[in-house]
Amino acid sequence: MKDSAQTPNPDPDPDPDPDPQNSIIKITNLSKQFDGIEVLRDINLNIKKGEVVSILGSSGSGKSTLLRCINWLEQPERGAIYIGDKRIGVDADTNKPAKYKELAKMRQRIGMVFQSFNLWPHLTVKQNVMEALIHVKHWSKAAAEEMAETQLKKVGMSHKLDSYPNMLSGGQKQRVAIARALAMEPEVLLFDEPTSALDPELVDEVLTVMKTLSKEGYTMVIVTHEMEFARQVSDQVVFLEKGILIEKNPPEKFFTSPDSIRVRQFLKLDLDPADSRIYTQTT
Repeated sequence: MKDSAQTPNPDPDPDPDPDPQNSIIKITNLSKQFDGIEVLRDINLNIKKGEVVSILGSSGSGKSTLLRCINWLEQPERGAIYIGDKRIGVDADTNKPAKYKELAKMRQRIGMVFQSFNLWPHLTVKQNVMEALIHVKHWSKAAAEEMAETQLKKVGMSHKLDSYPNMLSGGQKQRVAIARALAMEPEVLLFDEPTSALDPELVDEVLTVMKTLSKEGYTMVIVTHEMEFARQVSDQVVFLEKGILIEKNPPEKFFTSPDSIRVRQFLKLDLDPADSRIYTQTT
């Protein structure tokens, strides 16, 4: 089924100036519902090129849904998402839902790493990385092979080129998934809780790769529960609560003196008793 067939008729452009010089991702007034229940409400977020943004929040706060909207795996009811100067999911000329080919072309600018790896079990490690290069970007086999080997080396998986996914640990599978995303040369990398499916002893090997990518200037949006990791690599930390973006701050402020009472509770920081009562009463 084509994606556009499920896409609601979008709003008129709510922001005619997406600020492409300074932003690689711009989200305006984004709202999403499931079965009539609003899971994202009027999200506004601006992410600059080269920034690392971590998205935190309790389970069910809308973190993964927001990430999936950026890649148009979920279609919002209202609002707009720009990747650079292009609005995803909407035809620029007609303001109608984008056709499948146009949407697929936009998605090539966005790399997505899922918590469940999503590797093809019948393909080797190298073939998993090559597959989209050959069938989506129409590269030659030789060029795809060279790119796959380069990216697998970057994530420390050169020694497993001919292995199959069932021969790998969870951490190794996730590193292959990261290499697959990198091979498409995306402008943005999205990580949806990339360590949540891993045994604790395997988490560090994935986080180490992601730290290296952050130092290399990749634009990254990361949904994570790894607080110390978020503190170390992020330029900005975003907190969602019941589908609402209630705080965005640099990590040094977010983790030591957040503006929101709810964030202070989430981080288990010392609270004034009156503050705690205020939050309880308003929720």
